[in-house]
Amino acid sequence: MEAPFESNPLIDRLPKHLKQFIKPQDYSDYTPINQAVWRYVMRKNVDYLSKVAHSSYLEGLKKTGIAVDNIPNMYGMNRILKEIGWAAVAVDGFIPPNAFMEFQAYNVLVIACDIRQLEHIEYTPAPDIIHEGAGHAPIIANPEYAEYLRRFGEIGCKAISSSRDYELYEAVRLLSIVKEAEGTPQSEIDAAEKQVDFLQNNMGEPSEMAQIRNLHWWTVEYGLIGTIENPKIYGAGLLSSIGESAWCMTDEVEKIPYSIDASNKSFDITKPQPQLFVTPDFAHLSLVLEEFANKMALRTGGLSGIKKLINSQAIGTIELSTGIQISGLFTNVIEDDGKPVYIQTKGKTALSYREKELVGHGTNYHAEGFGSPIGKLKGINLAIEDMSPRDLRAYDIYEAEKVTLEFEGNITVTGEIVTGSRNLQGEIILISFKNCTVTHGETILFQPEWGIYDMAVGKKVISAFSGPADVNSFDMITHVPSSKTIKSIKTAERKELEDLYQNVRDIREGKSTQLSLENTFEKVTQNHPKDWLLPVEIVELIHSKNTVLASKVISHLETLKNSRPEVKKLISNGLELILEKESVL
Repeated sequence: MEAPFESNPLIDRLPKHLKQFIKPQDYSDYTPINQAVWRYVMRKNVDYLSKVAHSSYLEGLKKTGIAVDNIPNMYGMNRILKEIGWAAVAVDGFIPPNAFMEFQAYNVLVIACDIRQLEHIEYTPAPDIIHEGAGHAPIIANPEYAEYLRRFGEIGCKAISSSRDYELYEAVRLLSIVKEAEGTPQSEIDAAEKQVDFLQNNMGEPSEMAQIRNLHWWTVEYGLIGTIENPKIYGAGLLSSIGESAWCMTDEVEKIPYSIDASNKSFDITKPQPQLFVTPDFAHLSLVLEEFANKMALRTGGLSGIKKLINSQAIGTIELSTGIQISGLFTNVIEDDGKPVYIQTKGKTALSYREKELVGHGTNYHAEGFGSPIGKLKGINLAIEDMSPRDLRAYDIYEAEKVTLEFEGNITVTGEIVTGSRNLQGEIILISFKNCTVTHGETILFQPEWGIYDMAVGKKVISAFSGPADVNSFDMITHVPSSKTIKSIKTAERKELEDLYQNVRDIREGKSTQLSLENTFEKVTQNHPKDWLLPVEIVELIHSKNTVLASKVISHLETLKNSRPEVKKLISNGLELILEKESVL
């Protein structure tokens, strides 16, 4: 049965281009083995993390309604998250970084509803409900951290990407899928890892998105808090990994004071992290974020901001000093003395003011691109936007007048003024011409037969950012990932093992069953001799009631530890939890 996701008013506020990523959580997809994996990780984490996690974690588990014994239901989570001003939605694995961060800006937690295989119980590169639900959700109950997460999303979704960033996203998504899927040939995993490794090492100059993703990784995913000598865990990647949460506390992992320098420290999702950053408190995270934001094109604009948009080869926006916003695919900028004097977009373009599209200036009207001078008129110290009505009349910038405007940088606009548009402060933000010619020296940039020429007004570019100013200006419901998550393979053998897990779960919950624990154990040893988690669950139920059977199961597990050394630690950890810290050899 699919759990509805429309259970929180915050979700209703989401724009359509974000809703395209949401998928219903089909709770019936979770198998008894999935539930056992969740339970093992959560029991181990709650026990261990009570000592090493930030105090907000255990408090957050209670506040967000995340139970140890059951995979969370999205409907129930949303009912409780609403009380702390957040919501949660289900998605299919990794989604593009800009979208992920924009969800955060709307106070919506993105949760990949798949769950790791038993074989990857300690760590998976794929986002799953353990990582999202047990890692991200509890810590947002802390108000200071929740505001940092929201603010991070708000700023991060405006970061400008490079064309290589999306390639890396697709490669990482594919790797996470093939590595988590059952029965993937090793050659396929190797090829996917090789591609991720190649891209990670050949990204060129890091984009804003690459740098802010680094900050996200070293805080939201892998952050430590407190002192260098005695840090606590708050990053979701650590909170959800029973392997790395222990590893990160050892001297093998270097601890570095968190600063803006972390934006230049890249990471490898396929390997344990060799170093981690420690913030003294959650407030410090916001200070570093603001320091980084002050260097982004979002706040600096200028020539460099336009060039970042051109290099991104994706829809972006520049905002001029009058507040007019130009959104489209930027392809060219003419510069003079280190300043932009003319910008050009290609294809559909929209003009906006304060994130609202100007009437009559959408992508249908500006379907073939848009170009406009930027800056002051040559020899005139007063910018057009600063001119009074008397000044405008003196320079013939007036309706029905034929005028020649010579801008700094050798840009000339000649034509008959049709009309102009003003902002709320009374500044002219747009002037429309007919019979217009625009030139840069001898180069023609616009000619009369092309129709009406709309000139944006602004003496400088004050901001440049990823995406459109008004999200409704463009059709952004176009995301088709190159790969989809792969469900587990269902076989008769698997079905029998699932039934045995369900049987043990029913016994724990006091339900009537056909098989006793002794019979269940016999079937596991006969037909599924490599399985280790179900015997651990059986020990939990009988260790103080049936010592003979308990000894028999523990003996079987000891044999398994020798025959399967890769699960030795997992078995030992599980038994330690059950046997109240008795020594498990």
